[in-house]
Amino acid sequence: MIPNRNVVIIPAMKRAGNNSNKDEVPKLRVAAYCRVSTDSEEQSSSYDVQIEHYTEFIKKNNEWAFAGIFADDGISGTNTKKREEFNKMIDECMAGKIDMIITKSISRFARNTLDCLHYIRKLKDKNVAVYFEKENINTLDAKGEIMITIMASLAQQESQSLSQNVKLGYQYRYQQGQVMVNCSRFLGYTKDENKKLVIVPEEAEIIKRIYREYLEGSSMDKIKKGLEADGVLTGAGGKRWHTSSIRKILSNEKYIGDALLQKTYTVDFLTKKRVKNNGIVPQYYVENNHEAIIPREIYMQVQEELVRRSRGHISSSGKRRNFSSSHAFSQIVFCGECGEIFRRVHWNNSGKKSIVWRCVSRLESTGLSCNARTVGEDILYEKTVEAINILLGQNNDFLPQLKKNIETVVFETSNEAVEKIDKKMLELQKELLQKANAKEDYNDVAGKIYRLREERHRALTEEAERKGSKQKLEEMEKFLNEQDGLLEEYDERLVRMLIDKVTVFDDKLTVEFKSGAEIEV
Repeated sequence: MIPNRNVVIIPAMKRAGNNSNKDEVPKLRVAAYCRVSTDSEEQSSSYDVQIEHYTEFIKKNNEWAFAGIFADDGISGTNTKKREEFNKMIDECMAGKIDMIITKSISRFARNTLDCLHYIRKLKDKNVAVYFEKENINTLDAKGEIMITIMASLAQQESQSLSQNVKLGYQYRYQQGQVMVNCSRFLGYTKDENKKLVIVPEEAEIIKRIYREYLEGSSMDKIKKGLEADGVLTGAGGKRWHTSSIRKILSNEKYIGDALLQKTYTVDFLTKKRVKNNGIVPQYYVENNHEAIIPREIYMQVQEELVRRSRGHISSSGKRRNFSSSHAFSQIVFCGECGEIFRRVHWNNSGKKSIVWRCVSRLESTGLSCNARTVGEDILYEKTVEAINILLGQNNDFLPQLKKNIETVVFETSNEAVEKIDKKMLELQKELLQKANAKEDYNDVAGKIYRLREERHRALTEEAERKGSKQKLEEMEKFLNEQDGLLEEYDERLVRMLIDKVTVFDDKLTVEFKSGAEIEV
């Protein structure tokens, strides 16, 4: 038998601190969130109007307590990472300081479905409502979340469509060769009133210094330390340089007046994540877009040197050795017995400390048998000075031969070859655009363009090498003409400028000069 059902009424508890006999309904603490997505003057006025509207709207409701206005100005709504006021508002809701948020529309709150639903559910767990005026949706209503899912999805599609339109706009400008560069951290250039790149003279000197020192044999680390020691500021105005920044400067085509467009592309319109473009989307190379800081032939010499140093030195044992420019003799002193390079060593022989150069076959296992002698660094200094002085003593015989070498070096300009390649590339680019617009497969055309670009690069590099060789010969001619006496002491700068290779034998050294001359000492 079921006992009689008994119902016990549990009265509502009065809130603490309420001493009146009359129940008081606590006021709802209401905040508003406003956002405009650009920094334009028109949007700025909209931003101010929204703040004024919501302040008045909340305060005139007697059942509400004003909990503040949270407003982000000029911030995109596709994600919430950079929306400081939005994040501050959410923190206050989590701390129990806000009961309800009013905002104009879902698109003002978030255009990302995942973010939108994440925050709505997070607030709902704290019993905090979000009211969207335009859609007339309260998230605490029974139908609220269903409507929110639908509306937020539409908002995300709108954002994706906008992103696609922006991409198409960029593509059109790229095809027209319109270069867009952010100059805020770009050393060497700024923009004029027409948004064209113009040279900043004092910054251009820094760029020229970096290129010059690199071609003279300095490593990127040595260039970095020199710039820091001289108090030279980076493009961002910092005092600390990085070798990665030096590398970017040395390989940036904008310093020869050109511009490669679309080096990176956006892979996700929500996160705005950009990655390096390795042929996934088209690129556009604009030549002679603006005034150059670095001559084209110097730039091409630097590109060749970058490749050479990245490959390092392949020794006679087949081992790859990284490039080093820490000393003028680094990687130019070779063993006459086994062909390996000599390495600089701090030696302690019977308590006597000295700096010597030894064949690496005697320092590590190379698979080569070698008994090459150890050469003191002071001996290397002395013998290179002696070789230079012998060359100076043969001035009258050597100078005519040097001039003949300069004249007989083949300097066939590659302008004609480059022009032919450019003509072919222009035709292929037109074909590529036609296929892309018609949504046809254009991989075959793109492959031809890439091959032509490589061919063009080789032609320009070869021309730069010839000009570089001529320049070295002319520098030596100038040095010999200006020298009115013999060298009295070792000069590292001259060794870097004049000497190409030193070979160590048991009874002699041979010094090969960059001009082609060879002296035995």
